[in-house]
Amino acid sequence: MYRLIIGNKNYSSWSLRPWLLMQHLGIPFREERLALDTPDFQRQVSTYSGAGRVPVLVNDDQVIWDSLAICETLAEQFPNAWPKDPVARSHARAIVAEMHAGFGALRSELPMNCRAVERVVVLEPSVEADIRRIETIWRECLERYQGPWLFGAFSIADAFYAPVVLRFRGYRLPLAARTRDYMATQFESPHLQAWIAAGAAEAEVIPHEEVGD
Repeated sequence: MYRLIIGNKNYSSWSLRPWLLMQHLGIPFREERLALDTPDFQRQVSTYSGAGRVPVLVNDDQVIWDSLAICETLAEQFPNAWPKDPVARSHARAIVAEMHAGFGALRSELPMNCRAVERVVVLEPSVEADIRRIETIWRECLERYQGPWLFGAFSIADAFYAPVVLRFRGYRLPLAARTRDYMATQFESPHLQAWIAAGAAEAEVIPHEEVGD
């Protein structure tokens, strides 16, 4: 059975992605949670990966330590992780790569926090630009592939943008109706709801991840 090493559910956006994908695809796995920003975290995570980060997927002697690499590895065995149509699949890979490598302002200024709902923040222009770009990506996908997920059916793309959905819920933002429709689709998932509930119930508080009033 796969083992997925994750961080705090309340804060770890990178951990949410493969966890949510595996849940949606019905892939059996055992999760192991390591508390972030604790004295033991680096020692614990280094037993799995020299990168010193979560998530990490372990399968016998196979160890994968990057969220996109984990999802791509799973897609080799579970091809419905990506859209079937090759054009749609290329499109999905492009927006996933953009999410994986970009949106630094959004990540920095609006941390994912399962306990946060409509917190008041002052948005920098760089964050506003990230939000507009993400809304454009979502709108184009939903119009082109007819929803309710970004490419019709749930895929790696939806797993990668799920943390953004939590970020958008966590802070008081001016969002388009189409954006909120997609967020509603994500929040209808019992898997995402289970993650949110578990994250909100965690006792740990990381002060620099607590943003807004």
